Amino acid sequence: MKPPYSLTGKILKLVASISEKIGEINSAHLSKPPTELRKKNRIKTIHSSLEIEGNTLTIEQITAIVENKRIVGPKKDILEVKNAIAVYDYIVKLNPYSFDSFCEAHGILMKGLIDSAGSLRSKSVGIVKGSEVAHIAPGSDMLKPLMNDLFDYLKNSDDLLLIKSCVFHYEMEFIHPFIDGNGRMGRLWQTLILKDEYPVFEYLPIETLIKERQDKYYEALGQSDKTGESTVFIEFMLEIILESLDELLNIQNVNLTNIDRISLFKSIVKDDFFTRKEYMKNFREISSATASRDLKYAVENGIIEKIGDKNTARYRYK
Repeated sequence: MKPPYSLTGKILKLVASISEKIGEINSAHLSKPPTELRKKNRIKTIHSSLEIEGNTLTIEQITAIVENKRIVGPKKDILEVKNAIAVYDYIVKLNPYSFDSFCEAHGILMKGLIDSAGSLRSKSVGIVKGSEVAHIAPGSDMLKPLMNDLFDYLKNSDDLLLIKSCVFHYEMEFIHPFIDGNGRMGRLWQTLILKDEYPVFEYLPIETLIKERQDKYYEALGQSDKTGESTVFIEFMLEIILESLDELLNIQNVNLTNIDRISLFKSIVKDDFFTRKEYMKNFREISSATASRDLKYAVENGIIEKIGDKNTARYRYK
């Protein structure tokens, strides 16, 4: 059964604006941002998502962990960060439409933090805000069928992917399938759903904007609970997504390195043969000499193979 929501004018306007921004990002070769920016954004994502859940480590401490340096901090907080790094490193192997993959990701994210990492909860839970019970989640006997229905919707519905990702995020939070880690899983899985069609979302620090508007985030979840549909939450998340795309486009003087260009072109050309001229056509800002240096570097480092010589040369990724 399709999860309930209303298609408002605001949602349609936001979807149109987001689609336009994604087109601009692709034109600016930012669908896979420069290496340093990707690393910086990944750290910001991990920091913000865990800070929402009460983690006390700073961006500097998380950067040190990413760089395999020792830090002093609460053992639980350090383990949360290491687990988050592990799941984001594994993200390319996760299938956004697979319930088994969903549970596998939770197992990585919560390893050593709870006994039931990767498994659905076996008891009832409620979410308490202050002295009040804000939400009573469905009983444990309903979890598997509810999650199966949600993944069926994700796989089979004709709804726009941008909307489906928000619906999944909200419904998963409502179902609350795990004893702990539901918030970070909801945010992670929305990123994974979007990344499947738009690669740039793997590197957008959407979590940072959610953290900056944490009260609004919980308010949108609460209002959707009260109305019995995810409309308010969809509007909130689409606003966050649009703003994160705007921030990426507003970064000044983004210079792609040869490694960035080579990596980006692979996602475009895939396994097909290509020429230097075709490579240059995708990066109009570089000279023929720079293109030649890029391709020579890629050949020498075993990234691509070269067939033929000079004007007849063709290349293909290994």
